[in-house]
Amino acid sequence: MAFANSESSPAMPSPEAVKILVAGGFGVGKTTMVGALSEVAPLRTEEVMTEASVGVDDLDGIDSKDTTTVALDFGRITLDDSLIVYLFGTPGQERFWFMWNDLVQGALGAVVLVDTRRLEASFAAIDFFEGRGMPFIVGVNCFDGMRENEEEEVREALDLDPDVPLLFGDVRRRDSSRDLMIALIEHLMAGVPA
Repeated sequence: MAFANSESSPAMPSPEAVKILVAGGFGVGKTTMVGALSEVAPLRTEEVMTEASVGVDDLDGIDSKDTTTVALDFGRITLDDSLIVYLFGTPGQERFWFMWNDLVQGALGAVVLVDTRRLEASFAAIDFFEGRGMPFIVGVNCFDGMRENEEEEVREALDLDPDVPLLFGDVRRRDSSRDLMIALIEHLMAGVPA
């Protein structure tokens, strides 16, 4: 039995989807970076910090922080008809690290954000990706445009492999966040055999 208009039309190919993680310690700017890059209103799971976090979440150096990510952040970037990038921001507090094992599934790589006022907050994220052999770059979030350390000082303090790209910027600015994503993509492409 034939149907009217049953001629097959060429189907549009589905775009490729890639997954990138934005990770780092508590309060380093992960939610901000996902929001700066996402073309859609990002999914955020931020909640107001309560008395329950006193003594649990270290607010040293980030006294004005009053919200925290309790699950993940999610955003999307459509590069063209053939490629969509999905951004997943990880929670930074140790009590939520168990989620990282699920979030890392299928990811191509990660941007690890650090705050030089509290470098130790990002050690676990760097160890996590190094331990899994997942490519990552490090973005030093220069709050208010303040760059207080030189690249070699930060590299040494983080004990970074010389092949791991390290960039400075303010992730509240879309161009800084974009530059981190471009650096990650270039890093990923450099590791792909010709």
